Amino acid sequence: MNPDHLMLLVTREMPFGKYKGRLLADLPGNYLNWFAREGFPAGEIGRLLALMHEIDHNGLSDLLKPLRK
Repeated sequence: MNPDHLMLLVTREMPFGKYKGRLLADLPGNYLNWFAREGFPAGEIGRLLALMHEIDHNGLSDLLKPLRK
């Protein structure tokens, strides 16, 4: 895991969809699971959503707490 990517999860907002404007780290698990089933978008946002899905799925969300401002 790249620390810079973790920092992006707590600072970058979802740019589209039902949860537009919500921090990637705050997206609900069922939404991340939907992307995992249907396919993550291309590019950086897709990579970040996939990373957040792995963190959420494995119960590692507490790793992001120290990074929040």
